[in-house]
Amino acid sequence: MKQKKDNPGAPIPPPLFYVLIFFISILMQHYISLSEIFFEGIASRYLSIFFIVLGVGCVFPALLTFLKTKNTLITILPAKSLQTKGIYSISRNPMYLGLLFAYIGIGFIKGNWWTLVLIPIVILVVNHLVIIKEEKYLMRAFGETYLHYKIKVRRWI
Repeated sequence: MKQKKDNPGAPIPPPLFYVLIFFISILMQHYISLSEIFFEGIASRYLSIFFIVLGVGCVFPALLTFLKTKNTLITILPAKSLQTKGIYSISRNPMYLGLLFAYIGIGFIKGNWWTLVLIPIVILVVNHLVIIKEEKYLMRAFGETYLHYKIKVRRWI
């Protein structure tokens, strides 16, 4: 019998958590409507652009790093290497951070306070259902190297 390779063990692709919670925020706005007046102003447009650009600024270099090192983005496959350089020297999870910034930006575009109110839920879900599993896996896979990296670089920012 073939032994299964160790992996982070997050069977649901992490971006789906952001999408699911975003749709929940849309439903909440439908049933418990909060004022959308703020979102009609110029400040909201600038904030949406700011957060989306910030999100792309985190995700894009992280994806490039993964492509250059031929690492996998699929969370049920084992990592080929530990990313610690570039954007990964600022955040251990720049892709999730970038997705969070994009989520916020889209919330401003959509004009939905519930999207913003649910930010702590997004962070809790991603932390508990994805990041903690990944951290345990990375500790098993890379040991002391990961431990030193974890001490030097924060989980989010």
